[in-house]
Amino acid sequence: MKIALIATPYPLEEAPSPPLGLAYAAAACEAAGATVRIFDFIVSKYSPGKLAAILDAFKPDVVGANSVTMNQFTAERIIRDARRLRPSIVTMMGGPHVSFAVEETFKSCPELDLIIKGEGEETLQELIPVIGDRKAWKAVKGIAFREDGSVVTTGPRDLIHDLDGLPLPARHLLPVSRYLALGYPVSIITSRGCPNRCIFCLGRRMVGFKGRFRSPKLVLDEIEHILSLGFTRINVADDLFTANKARVKELCEEIRRRGITFGWSAFARVNTVDLETLKIMREAGCDCVSFGIESGDPDMLKRIRKGITLDQARAAVACCREADVLPHASFMVGLPGETKETLRRTQEFANELNIAYGYHFFAPFPGTTVREELESYDIEILTDDWSRYDANAPVVRTSGVSPQEMTDFVAEYDRYNAAIWEETERHVREGCCTDREFLIVEGNRKLKLVFRILSEDLLEESPCAVRDGADPVGLLSAAIAEKTSTDEAFTRKVLQGFFDAGFCRHRQEDGQYRYSWTHNKTIDTLPVAL
Repeated sequence: MKIALIATPYPLEEAPSPPLGLAYAAAACEAAGATVRIFDFIVSKYSPGKLAAILDAFKPDVVGANSVTMNQFTAERIIRDARRLRPSIVTMMGGPHVSFAVEETFKSCPELDLIIKGEGEETLQELIPVIGDRKAWKAVKGIAFREDGSVVTTGPRDLIHDLDGLPLPARHLLPVSRYLALGYPVSIITSRGCPNRCIFCLGRRMVGFKGRFRSPKLVLDEIEHILSLGFTRINVADDLFTANKARVKELCEEIRRRGITFGWSAFARVNTVDLETLKIMREAGCDCVSFGIESGDPDMLKRIRKGITLDQARAAVACCREADVLPHASFMVGLPGETKETLRRTQEFANELNIAYGYHFFAPFPGTTVREELESYDIEILTDDWSRYDANAPVVRTSGVSPQEMTDFVAEYDRYNAAIWEETERHVREGCCTDREFLIVEGNRKLKLVFRILSEDLLEESPCAVRDGADPVGLLSAAIAEKTSTDEAFTRKVLQGFFDAGFCRHRQEDGQYRYSWTHNKTIDTLPVAL
């Protein structure tokens, strides 16, 4: 059994990092005895022709695509392309969006055969051995599929009790060099489960309300493996890392006991941190904690069932400062019952905290309380165009604030930050910048360039004629600088660093230098550069 898993592309603005959920799914398929490949279009260009080459080379029996709401349509397009190219193939999808939009997804994408609902690892391990026998699908809990023109949903599957029994994410199938070049943190989970009842979140429904925890030993084994791949920064992607302070302490003590050094960040709630816990985290390398505060209006916090107070937020930020941990806050615009006054209070509170923060437009995803109980809230959904559910523009309105007013509110914040950025760039141009300003501006330039090189396959699609005495990397740099309208010296500096680090390589073929990214040996056997 051969299974091709597709990492569906999404924009640079969404901070692309190695797809953790897909790596867990790949590991589960491998544990079930399948031969698995991950084809990652987050950090490479997608096209039907490229997919055709992949399918011809690998000849999979099953193609699966991951998605979140904002790139659901893209995932469906890939599934349609796969079915057109190989009509006999079994197609499947999983994740939060499709778990709570089963009927709609099948209607939108007739080429889709299977949906894996909720936590998928145990479901996949049971499904894969019988996936070629459609009559056996009904006995597998936690899936939905087509049968005789209708949709069949099997019974719900219990949450996975023992997370330590799961195989580690199959990062060996990912294009590691590309992600190292991009430079974003790698995500891990140390637990699943969220005890909170926020009306805009899917966490509780996907992974349950009771925390399930991995053993610190296995978490640190995974961290050491990640560091051995060359990564230096990790993001703990638990729904609530600080849910159990004793366990946080145990994990941090294991980090110190092993003597490993790396930077890491985590998500937390303002009512689950204290100075002692933050100091312990800081001593273990944690330098940033992100808080979802959502609103500066106390009544709004109650309405969305956030379960926190503004005083708790103030106290959490003060503790972060004392512990030398950078606090970051996230606020939502357009929550149910939002008014100009609640927005004003949010802005005032954000200013009062005086920390790094950001705004996201509220998006009522399928499966959330607010979407399923819409009549109970002052909210109107304006579109089901999932490509707009990226939190970067309004998709709702309330009786008290229009989409334009929401846009104007965030635009003012964006103008303020743009002015600061323009000033920083001016300092760099004029040579009067601080070291920090220079690193920020150069890092931003590099990030944008690297993402274009990756997502447009510029390395692979820039063969250069061999010339006596010419440096292959220099030739490539000139070609890419021209394609991206980037300074050639800067492009050369970036690319030379990648070749020196072993992320890229070149070879001579038919009088040309051809370039590619390095990967593990398994993926390198395929004739398609990914």
